[in-house]
Amino acid sequence: MAPLRTMACASALLLMVGCATNIGPVRAPALPTQARADPSHFVVVTVRNQQHAHAVRPGSTPRGYDSAGAYGITADASSMVHGLERDYGLKEVSAWPIALLHIHCVVFRLPAETGRLSTIAQLTRDSRVESVQALNEFTAQTRPEDSGSFEHNGREVAAPGHEATAPAHEATDHGPVSGANAYNDPYAPLQPSLDQLGVVQAQRRSRGAGVRIAVIDTGMDFEHPDLRDRVVARRNFVDGDESAFKRDRHGTQVAGVIAAQDNNGIGIVGIAPAAHLLALKACWQAPPGGPHAVCNSFTLAQAMEAAIVARVDVVNLSLAGPPDPLLSRLLQLGMQQGIIYVGAVAPAGMARGFPTDIPGVLAVQAAEDSSGNPRYLLAPGHDVLTLVPQGHYDFATGNSLAAAEVSGIVALVLARSPHLSMAAANSILLRSSKQVATAAGRLTCVNAQSALDAVESSTACVAGTRCVAAKNAGAVGH
Repeated sequence: MAPLRTMACASALLLMVGCATNIGPVRAPALPTQARADPSHFVVVTVRNQQHAHAVRPGSTPRGYDSAGAYGITADASSMVHGLERDYGLKEVSAWPIALLHIHCVVFRLPAETGRLSTIAQLTRDSRVESVQALNEFTAQTRPEDSGSFEHNGREVAAPGHEATAPAHEATDHGPVSGANAYNDPYAPLQPSLDQLGVVQAQRRSRGAGVRIAVIDTGMDFEHPDLRDRVVARRNFVDGDESAFKRDRHGTQVAGVIAAQDNNGIGIVGIAPAAHLLALKACWQAPPGGPHAVCNSFTLAQAMEAAIVARVDVVNLSLAGPPDPLLSRLLQLGMQQGIIYVGAVAPAGMARGFPTDIPGVLAVQAAEDSSGNPRYLLAPGHDVLTLVPQGHYDFATGNSLAAAEVSGIVALVLARSPHLSMAAANSILLRSSKQVATAAGRLTCVNAQSALDAVESSTACVAGTRCVAAKNAGAVGH
């Protein structure tokens, strides 16, 4: 069934209360620093949590926004958790009941000098355990320059309002960008992807209005001048540090590519500047303030559940890591509800599995690094100009940026065809890809204008217009 994109359900409205503030109460205590620094000493266990009588104990937080009402840990589930701690020498460090899956999810610290694999094997055979897995680690797929500014024709360019600014339509080292003349944003000439992806033409028909995109990532600078009014809700599943949330680099970069304001006289142009972003922090900069970002199974699971409850239309996952049973279950549940998931392909040699190896996920790779896999969607991923915290701009490279570009294009298409399925979106983007000239030579990239042509033609077929080719494409519906 397609998600209700034209009206918000009661649970989504409750989740979105406050818009510019946090989304509801924190539902799980933050993991200890050791769990984030060295997850090998921790496991994630779920026990069945069928709600009968409502029983909440200290350390677990009931959900007050679920459609079924308050949801907490049952007496049976609590008893099983205590029994597992006692029998295996485990120590609970954080937990929360996942209402959508009717389970209680616990992160346990392993006893000293106890092997994780042997403990997982024992727990797998325990009838009290619904599932058990490693606390997996995931990394963001971006290689940013850590400067907070960039060079434009030999001059450093800083944030809007600072002394250094860029001429609006000057040719750059990336080559002239004719489409950039459609905008009054001064750094648009430094965004060749606007033309390479057919965004300039596509935005004449769609700007992604009303499409809700969950950016599950680090925090982001939601006060950045180019993100003003684009971030409608935010939530922190890592810690309570609001200041760090706004300083996080990777999420800011991804958000800028997707939805930076257009024609506001400053900065850059986002792919879908009228889309609504939900900033769901499940990753952190490691080390703090550094260019790299890391997440784990527990923080990601909380963010993914929040995205489903919010009934978002698109989830951007610019990260990669090993197969993860819990995350896969949540993602597949979201797909059943019509959410479109966009993921960044892991580079060669890196452990991969989640999210792009899950059938149906839109797997995106930087066109410049294409492996030739026919399943992958391709978009420019080298030297992509985007936002960085404290009102600055910089170039960044990686599959994270390419995935964000595809999420933006999906939003453009969904704004015109709200009931588009994930399979149809993937098919349309693959079939409408084009070869374009870039600084790296001729590359195949997804194309927003062609994708809109395809989906609008298919919509006309559904309305009764004769267009056999579009009907055969199966572009609309579930």
